[in-house]
Amino acid sequence: MEDEFNCTLIDDILERHYLSPFYGIEFCIGFPGNLLVVLGYIFLLPKWQSCNIYLFSLAVSDLVFLCTLPRLSYLYANNQALSSPFACVLNRYILHVNLYSSILFMVWVSMDRFLLIKYPTRNHPLLKPRTALVVTGLSWLAVNVEVSPMIALMVHDLKSGNWSRCQDFASLKGWDHPLGYSLGLTLSGYILPLLGLCVFSYQIALLLRVQERAMQRKTKSFKRPLRVVASAAAMFLVLYSPYHVLRNVRIASGQLQSGLQLCTRKGIVHLYTLSRPFAFLHSVINPVFYFLMGDKFRELLMAKFRKLVRKKERQGEPV
Repeated sequence: MEDEFNCTLIDDILERHYLSPFYGIEFCIGFPGNLLVVLGYIFLLPKWQSCNIYLFSLAVSDLVFLCTLPRLSYLYANNQALSSPFACVLNRYILHVNLYSSILFMVWVSMDRFLLIKYPTRNHPLLKPRTALVVTGLSWLAVNVEVSPMIALMVHDLKSGNWSRCQDFASLKGWDHPLGYSLGLTLSGYILPLLGLCVFSYQIALLLRVQERAMQRKTKSFKRPLRVVASAAAMFLVLYSPYHVLRNVRIASGQLQSGLQLCTRKGIVHLYTLSRPFAFLHSVINPVFYFLMGDKFRELLMAKFRKLVRKKERQGEPV
């Protein structure tokens, strides 16, 4: 009995002293970086290419999500005590839309880099900004369609709990087949886009190999897109895989409660809890890709920064 009591105590410790500060730190680091990218794209970039549209959409998705983290941090610091059911549903909805839109937009970025290497004159239809806008709109629509069934589940769970606690997705109750939905979401929202990232990384590597043989020299100018795309695939693999595996195991263990001991079920919950903040670290890391991917944006941003520094130095000079 004492072991079972200790198992239940860990829930509160993880929420108050792990989830709450972790989400707070992610907000403090990720929000300034993504805000800088969004403002830089709006005010500094004179001409947008297709890649800029995908990266801007990714930055907006991350920025909106990061704005929900202070509330999530507050909820976990206060035992998920709920003051606004609407805010709870909205927060969880934005969280999952960001989770799956981020990797999808990175797939389109990798596709854009592959096509640009293959068609450097930008004569391919998918490299046109208008096409990128259409793809972006369809991507937002697809992700929202994927995540929208979660709204009914969240509302049902809140209602059954007297509107008092804001639960995470894997802890929601009241649906006949939550594991089926979670597995489908894992396949369509994570596994297929991850395969897309891997395929484009492989295709870029093949193109570079062919070009090196044809030109008899190293194509250093195209090495960076390969490294960026491959790094993005590795990032999502490392950050998303534990979360999705443990989320599905968590839901499955909840459906098999009678066959599992309490501490076994709680151990699964604790591992799942540990994986959650890491899944959203991509929002903190993504700004690195914006600077690596676009030479023009990086140059404009650095030029603006140097201009501001010189202006401040002139203001500080004695008259």
